[in-house]
Order: sequence, then structure tokens, then C-alpha cells
Amino acid sequence: MARVPVLLLALLAAALAAAPAAALGGRGARVGGWGPIPDVTDAHIQELGGWAVEQHARLASDGLRFRRVTRGEQQVVSGMNYRLFVDAADGSGKSAPYVAEVYEQSWTKTRQLTSFKPAAN
Repeated sequence: MARVPVLLLALLAAALAAAPAAALGGRGARVGGWGPIPDVTDAHIQELGGWAVEQHARLASDGLRFRRVTRGEQQVVSGMNYRLFVDAADGSGKSAPYVAEVYEQSWTKTRQLTSFKPAAN
């Protein structure tokens, strides 16, 4: 009788391993690996980009203003890591590309800006 639960657990583990990442992560990312964000025009992705620029500007006091997320990658961890390529403008209105890395864990409402730097051209 003890073999039935073990067999069921093994079958469940095999099914989860074979399941598409979109079914697991809801946004199409592979568990543990970086993958493209399918739709960077998504309101949540744009909001994350704006939040990242706002956090950077608050810490650096450089007056950057968010324009838009142009592309990005995501990584499923205990939450989600995002690597967002954003356009931001300085105080004079000159636009430049930046890379912002954000960690988000929705169920604990955790959000951290882990990196923000000029994008390599």
C-alpha cells in the first residue's frame, strides 16, 4: 500500500517537469532560466519599469523620468526577477537607455530594485 503514494508522487513530479513553463509561471518563463518577456507593453511590465526608474531617481537624485520599457527578460525564482530595458529622460529631456533589474514576489508584496545602470549600446 505504501508504494501507491510513492508512485503517485513520482508521476506528479514527472508531469510537472514536462508541463509547459507558461502553465507554471503564467508569463511564459522557464523555471530558473532567463527568457524573453512576451509582451513588454503589458501594464504590469510598464509599471515595473516606471517604478524602477522612480526608485533609481530617488536614490541618485539625478531627475531621471521614465518613458517606457522597450524589451525585457524574466527569470522564475522564489518570485520573479525582471531585467528591463527602459528609456528614461534626464532633466533636459535627453533620452537614454538603461537596464533595470527588479525582484518581485507578488504574494508577499515584495519588490526590490537590484540593479540600475546605463545600457551598453
